Amino acid sequence: MSQTFDFYDARAREAAAEAKEATLENVRARNLRAEKTWRALADQAQRVMMDRAKAEHDRAVRRQAEEANKANPVT
Repeated sequence: MSQTFDFYDARAREAAAEAKEATLENVRARNLRAEKTWRALADQAQRVMMDRAKAEHDRAVRRQAEEANKANPVT
């Protein structure tokens, strides 16, 4: 996982822990909102990372096919 995902995930876990330990309702609510936001950012970072990996794989496959076509042109 990328550092960005790890960072967002850590913040989400911290906010959840703080919400669980909060004695004041407004503090609990604030931390639950923060957890939700950090979790959404972590999920988005993970999706971006997976999309980039897939795109890189697709480019590598396409490059291999192009190289194979250059080596063995169809006439």
